[in-house]
Amino acid sequence: MYQLDITLRRGHNLAARDRGGTSDPYVKFKLGGKEVFRSKTIHKNLNPVWEEKTCILIDNPREPLYIKVFDYDFGLQDDFIGSAFLNLASLELNRQTDVTLSLKDPHYPDHDLGTILLSVLLAPREEQREVTMLMRKSWKRSSKFQTQSLRLSDLHRKSQLWRGIVSITLIEGRDLKAMDANGLSDPYVKFRLGHQKYKSKIMPKTLNPQWREQFDFHLYEERGGIIDITVWDKDAGKKDDFIGRCQVDLSTLSKEQTHKLELPLEEGEGCLVLLVTLTASAAVTISDLSVNSLEDPKEREEILKRYSPMRMFHNMKDVGFLQVKVIRAEALMAADVTGKSDPFCVVELNNDRLLTHTVYKNLNPEWNKIFTFNVKDIHSVLEVTVYDEDRDRSADFLGKVAIPLLSIQNGEQKAYVLKNKQLTGPTKGVIYLEIDVIFNAVKASVRTLMPKEQKYIEEENRLSKQLLLRNFIRMKRCVMVLINAAYYINSCFDWDSPPRSLAAFLLFLFVVWNFELYMIPLALLLLLAWNYFLIISGKDNRQHDTVVEDMLEDEEEEDDRDDKDSEKKGFMDKLYAIQEVCVSVQNILDEVASFGERIKNTFNWTVPFLSWLAIVALCVFTVILYFIPLRYIVLVWGINKFTKKLRSPYAIDNNELLDFLSRVPSDVQVVQYHELKQDPSHSPSKRKKNNPG
Repeated sequence: MYQLDITLRRGHNLAARDRGGTSDPYVKFKLGGKEVFRSKTIHKNLNPVWEEKTCILIDNPREPLYIKVFDYDFGLQDDFIGSAFLNLASLELNRQTDVTLSLKDPHYPDHDLGTILLSVLLAPREEQREVTMLMRKSWKRSSKFQTQSLRLSDLHRKSQLWRGIVSITLIEGRDLKAMDANGLSDPYVKFRLGHQKYKSKIMPKTLNPQWREQFDFHLYEERGGIIDITVWDKDAGKKDDFIGRCQVDLSTLSKEQTHKLELPLEEGEGCLVLLVTLTASAAVTISDLSVNSLEDPKEREEILKRYSPMRMFHNMKDVGFLQVKVIRAEALMAADVTGKSDPFCVVELNNDRLLTHTVYKNLNPEWNKIFTFNVKDIHSVLEVTVYDEDRDRSADFLGKVAIPLLSIQNGEQKAYVLKNKQLTGPTKGVIYLEIDVIFNAVKASVRTLMPKEQKYIEEENRLSKQLLLRNFIRMKRCVMVLINAAYYINSCFDWDSPPRSLAAFLLFLFVVWNFELYMIPLALLLLLAWNYFLIISGKDNRQHDTVVEDMLEDEEEEDDRDDKDSEKKGFMDKLYAIQEVCVSVQNILDEVASFGERIKNTFNWTVPFLSWLAIVALCVFTVILYFIPLRYIVLVWGINKFTKKLRSPYAIDNNELLDFLSRVPSDVQVVQYHELKQDPSHSPSKRKKNNPG
C-alpha cells in the first residue's frame, strides 16, 4: 500500500473552449477507471492557479494516474480540453517531485492544448506518517486549504458536512432578451453551486418576470464559492434558448446580512434581482456512538430549553432537533460475486445528507454512528438508504426506509424492514435505528402554514404506463366520491327512501332558515370530532386503498412486463413519441388525486398533529365568523392584500391552506411511509433461540 500526495499547482496556455476565447477549467484525477479527485473550477482563465492538495491511497504503483481537464459549461455537457498520464512507477520514493504534463487529445494528437504543473510525493504506507507530518507543516505555511482523504467512504462522509447556508430569493428579471416571434420570452432560471442545483418556475410571455421564489444552498467550504446562474427561454418541442448568464462570488459577501444584488446578464440583455443571505451554521453533524448529546443531562436540558414553549417566538425557522443513531443492519442483500456486500448508509432529511463509513465484505454491518440535524419542518420525512460501495461503478441500492418525523417514538431502538426504491414492498434485510426528535409545537404549527421546502436534488419524472394508470384510478376514485354524493342527494329528491328523504327535507329547512357563515367551519369541526370518536372507540372506518397499494406493490413487476411487451408490440415507442404530453397528464392526474386524498386524510386523522391543528384553526374561524360581520372580514382581507406589496416588497406569495395540505400525506405516501412488519426470524429473541451458545 502506497500513499500519493499531490498538489495541483496550475495550468498554462490551456485551450479555449468558450465563445469569449477563454475556458472555465477544472481537473479530474482517475485511477483504475475510478474518479479519485476533482478540483474546483477556475472561471474564465487559460492560466488557472489551483494550489489544491489531495492524498490518494494506491495499491499498485504500476497503474498510471489519468488526468483529464474539462471546461465547465452550466446546463450543457462540459467540454473536453485535454488529458495526460502520470507514470507512478517512474517516481522516486519519499521525494517530492515537480511534474509538468502536456495535455493531448487522442483524436487530435498534434494539437497543443497546454500543460499542467503538479507536485507529487509517493511514499510507502508504513513510512507515510512521518513524511506526512513534515508535509503538513509546509502545507499550513503555504496554503489555506486542508488535505483531503480520498478513500471513498471518507470522501462521502466529509463532503457532506456543511458549514453554512446560502439563502437565495429570486425576485425578478428586468428587460430580458426577447427570444420568441411575438417579441417576448418564457424565462426560467437555473442556479448551481458545486453539485447543488435549483431550477425556478417558468414565467410565460414576459420580459420582466416576477418569480418571488426562495430556496437554500449549503456551504461546504469556509471560503464560500461561486453560484453560476443561467437564464433560459422555454421552447416547447425544441431545445430551450439561452438568454444570458451571471455569477455570484460568495467570498465577497459578508455573513449574517441580506444583500440585494442586481446582476447584469453576460452574453445577453437585462438583469436579475436577487436577495442573498449567508448564515453560518453547524446544523448537521456526525459522530461515533460514544458521543451522544442527548445522553448528557446538561446538553439535553439545553436542547429542551432551546425548544421550550417560552422560546416560541425566537428564531421561527429553528423548529426542532433530530438525532439519529444508525446502529447496524442484518441479513442484507449480497451485491458482489463473492456473496458479500460493502454497505454504507445514507441519512437524508430534506436537503441535508450525511453518510456513514463503509463496512467491507459484510452482510451484517455495524456502523454505530450518530447524526444530528436541525429540523426546519416537523412534517419532513427522514430517509435512510443502504448502498453497496462499488469501486468501478456507481453504488448499488440495497434498501431504504422513509420515516415521518411525527411518527417517531423517542429513544426506542427499532428494527426497520428495508424496502425497495419505490418504498412499496420489502427487500432483503433490516436496519436498526434509534431516533429522538425534540421540537417546539408552536413553531411547527406556524411553519405548517408556510411554503414547503423544495428538494433541489430530485429524480426526474419518467413516463410509466403503470404510473399513468395508477394516477388515473386515484383521480377516478376522488371524482367518484363526488358523483356518489350527488346520486345520494338526488335519491333524497326522488324519495327512494321516504324516511331518509323526510329527514333530509327537515334538515334542509332547519339549516337554510338558521344558516350563518360560521356554521361552515363548525360543520367541518363536527366531522373531525366524529372521526376522532370512531378512532378512540375502536370503530375506525379508515381503510387502506387496496387498489393503490396492490398496484404499488406490483409496480416493478408491471414495469418489467411492459418493457418486454414493448419490444414485441412497439407500444412504448409510440408512447414516447408524445412523452412530454403524457408526463404532463400523468403529473396533473397525480396532483388532482393527491389534493382530494390530502383533504380526506386530514379529516381521517391520518396525521393527528395536522388534524388537531385543523381543529384549532376551524375553532378560530368559527368564533371570528360568529362575532365579526362578514363585511369587516372582507375589508381586513382586502386591506392586507392591497398593502402587502407596500409593507414587504419582496414577500413570497403563498396560500396557507395549500401549504397546510402539502404536509398531509396522500394515499400513495401513506403506503410508502407504512412500516413493514419484521420477519420473526430476524428478531433478537429468535436469534438467541437459534444460537443458544
